[in-house]
Amino acid sequence: MDIEKIIKEKQGTIVDVRSPDEFMGGNVAGSINIPLPEIQNRMDEIAALKTPLVLCCASGGRSGVAHSILSQQGINCCNAGSWLNVNFYQSQAN
Repeated sequence: MDIEKIIKEKQGTIVDVRSPDEFMGGNVAGSINIPLPEIQNRMDEIAALKTPLVLCCASGGRSGVAHSILSQQGINCCNAGSWLNVNFYQSQAN
């Protein structure tokens, strides 16, 4: 899965799994905030999102856990690591 291409071509949904406070401190334009502890309780909402889901957090740790959870549920997603990397890729889009 080419994460950079997915982001630049807006092929999926960017999901930031950081806490609401972290998200409010800075985030990728157009991303949605679903904190990692809320993933299980928001599966219906997550399943309705445009896939692939591009998961990000502060460093890639929490988005990696989210990737494992969502993949096991059959949701097409990828761990994009830091939201700053995702933000950079999006800034390169035409």
